[in-house]
Amino acid sequence: MAQLLHQQQLDVFVGYHAFGLQESDDAVLELLFPDEFDFGSFLSPHPGRLDITSAGHTHTALLTVEVWDGPAPAQEAAAWEEQEEADFESVSGQVAVWSMSLGRSEDLITLSDTAGSWRVRVCSTGRAAVEALGESEESIKGVERYLVQFWPTRP
Repeated sequence: MAQLLHQQQLDVFVGYHAFGLQESDDAVLELLFPDEFDFGSFLSPHPGRLDITSAGHTHTALLTVEVWDGPAPAQEAAAWEEQEEADFESVSGQVAVWSMSLGRSEDLITLSDTAGSWRVRVCSTGRAAVEALGESEESIKGVERYLVQFWPTRP
C-alpha cells in the first residue's frame, strides 16, 4: 500500500479561468505557461506542465497537493466534479504554480530531490458554486477546491 510522503495546501489565484503547474526549472521547457492553453479541457498536459481550467473567472482556489511513494488511493468519483490523470516529468523535483494573470507565484511544490517521472491525478469540487458566483463583486476565496496527487511512475 502506498504511503503519503507529504502534503501541502496553497492558495492559488485563478485568472481568466486558468492556472498551471509547471516544472520549476523552466529553462528546460519548450512551451511555457500559458502558451497553447486549452480552455476546452479540465486538465491539459504539456511536457513539464499541467494546465488546469477553472469554472470561475477570477478567484482564489484552495489547492491541496499530496506526494505519494506509489499509486495514490483512488478518489471517490461522487466527491469530485472533475477528475483526470496525466503524466508529468520534472528535472528539478520542484513544481511552480502559475496564474494566467499574475504569472509565477512564490509557492513551490516539492516532489523529490532529483528528476523523476510522475503520474498525477487532479480532482476538483466547488466548480458549480464558483461559476454561480462569477458575477459577484465580492472576493471569492476557497469555493473551488483542488486535490493534486503525484506518485512516481518509476521506482
